[in-house]
Amino acid sequence: MSYLDNIRTFVRVYELGSMSAAGRDLRISPAVTSARISQLEDHLSVRLFQRTTRSLTPTAQGKAFYGGACAVLDSVDYAEAQVTDLTENPKGLLHVAAPLGVGRRLIAPHVPEFAAAYPLINVRLRLTDRNVDLTAEGLDVAFYLGQPADSNLRIKKIADVDRVLVAAPAYIAGRGNPADGEALMRDRHECLNLRFPGAAEFQWNLVTKSGPQKFRISGRLECDDGDVLTDWALSGQGVAMKPVFEVGDHLAAGALVAVAEATPPVPVQMACLYTHRRHQDPKTRLFMEFMIPRIAAAIHSAQSVS
Repeated sequence: MSYLDNIRTFVRVYELGSMSAAGRDLRISPAVTSARISQLEDHLSVRLFQRTTRSLTPTAQGKAFYGGACAVLDSVDYAEAQVTDLTENPKGLLHVAAPLGVGRRLIAPHVPEFAAAYPLINVRLRLTDRNVDLTAEGLDVAFYLGQPADSNLRIKKIADVDRVLVAAPAYIAGRGNPADGEALMRDRHECLNLRFPGAAEFQWNLVTKSGPQKFRISGRLECDDGDVLTDWALSGQGVAMKPVFEVGDHLAAGALVAVAEATPPVPVQMACLYTHRRHQDPKTRLFMEFMIPRIAAAIHSAQSVS
């Protein structure tokens, strides 16, 4: 298995762009990571990466080898999946990504139960509000809110998620409760934006009498963590657009109040993505079958209460 281990290490170094990051991901030391890459380079008689003290970039040979290396690992994974599927004893690593709020509230609480039911599956849950690339980042499944840009991925819809514009009573006392999206822009309300590097100029898609309309809102505070926006809204810093399941308790307690109710946000799709080459992996299928009904039930419960 040493040659396969070397190939697997090469793929993670290539995808993550770092020896140390790949080592952490594979749970091996930096020395072992470096040794595996060196062994692979010696076997192939080429350099796969150009290394400096500050950077690591694949060579032309490394780029050429990556596609074939992925194909080898996919073939091995597929063959093992057939065996584990037949024996009903799935095992191995499962890489899962989800937005922070979704992961914390809807997925992470159920992971221990899944792990208990399938003790040979190791779950790596990555939470981030930025867009992720399943193929480049070596993910098996990613949950998301919205519309994915990559049409080459398989999509499993879970539920339509209602959203709401919210602000704290203290903010409303000082700035007033905007009636609609036009008032948000006209009165230059402080809108709290979820934004990450490379994101486009921000607009809120709201339901008007003439249909969905995008409003170019503004605000001084932005963050790439949706929970931080909730905390800012609670402290009276401005108006935030949030899924109902994330702020339902705050609304019920009066800590947040719905605003601009004449033009509520357009609902967004909650779904999960997985690649074609992994759709027969029993680990991925089992995780999706386990999580999807639990996520759907939690969203439905939160929206029925609101």
